[in-house]
Amino acid sequence: MDQPPKLLDQVRHKIRALHYSRRTEDAYADWIKRFILFHGKQHPSGLGAPEVEAFLTDLAVRGQVSASTQNQAKSAILFLYREVLDTELAWLGKVVAAKQRQRLAVVLTRTETSPLLASLKGVHALLGGLQYGSGLRLLEALRLCVNDIEFERREILVRDGKGAKDRVTVLPESIVEPLQRHLRKVKVLHEEELAVGRGDVYLPFALERKYQNAPREWAWQYVFPSHKLSTDPRSGVVRRQHLDEKGLQRAVKQAALHAGIHKPSTPHTLRHSFSTHMLGNGYDIRTVQELLGHSDVSTTMIYTHVLNKGGRGVKSPLDAH
Repeated sequence: MDQPPKLLDQVRHKIRALHYSRRTEDAYADWIKRFILFHGKQHPSGLGAPEVEAFLTDLAVRGQVSASTQNQAKSAILFLYREVLDTELAWLGKVVAAKQRQRLAVVLTRTETSPLLASLKGVHALLGGLQYGSGLRLLEALRLCVNDIEFERREILVRDGKGAKDRVTVLPESIVEPLQRHLRKVKVLHEEELAVGRGDVYLPFALERKYQNAPREWAWQYVFPSHKLSTDPRSGVVRRQHLDEKGLQRAVKQAALHAGIHKPSTPHTLRHSFSTHMLGNGYDIRTVQELLGHSDVSTTMIYTHVLNKGGRGVKSPLDAH
């Protein structure tokens, strides 16, 4: 008689059935494991709202995690009870919420952006250019497929962005030629892969079901494929994934040091700078909101703080004399 799947396997199966991302799957599984260990490896079916409250409160008080981290842990545990154990928990009103810190976005000036981008080389220069020139998130840039780039219309289709939404953003004119050269090299690599029986890429379930031959077609290949093959943790298939995000993170950090920039600079800083510079160029906030893929315009509003000269555009009394 077959043994029933272990709890964490049940969690993963349910997440995949609902087509959540792999990152969400890994994060939820990790939080649920930590929740079980926190309560001495007791099965969650014997626990309830008080135990959940105790775990989340401990994260905030002793662990001093951020509010977003605590919310992710809470979402993971609620998913476990609602979707896997089919149990509704009472309102978790007694949870001590982690304090949400209000931080302003780090934005590079135009004179800082140019030398930083100039210090990036190869594919990192293209990726950095897309983050600053198109406002892409790092993973959005890394997950781009060939058919997401519309050279004639000078636009980029971002598929399944944050919040599972598609959007269109601008393709910078200055990046067209180097990106086309890059894609010619990637196509040669893809043809070599096909010749040895490989050349397929991962596609979300709905796309793979609709276009069964798509994983091996050129149009669906990653614009920025990895330099090595790896095993897909879900299917066990050996294939070429997109580049790892850590490479660009290191490259941007080094480029900032090389350019003499002392602000904490990450790939996301380039997206912040895109937003602010677009607003500074006179584009209305709704347009920038759509290009960024923000659900709420209030999120886009955080970039307006650097548009005015000095601290919130006021004049210091020291300069009034």
